[in-house]
Amino acid sequence: MISIATPATDPTAIGPGLLGFLVVAAIGVALFFLIKSMNRQIAKIEVPHEGNPKSD
Repeated sequence: MISIATPATDPTAIGPGLLGFLVVAAIGVALFFLIKSMNRQIAKIEVPHEGNPKSD
């Protein structure tokens, strides 16, 4: 008798597949562009110096 819990396929052949790779790759590309944008925004910040007060 075959047990219901026994997988019908080879257990070593199971993996995330193409869809899993595409999801991880898309997250990596999005992370690259987010970090690039963050660096541009941080570069725009002007830090006032203590010895040079700006009058408004």
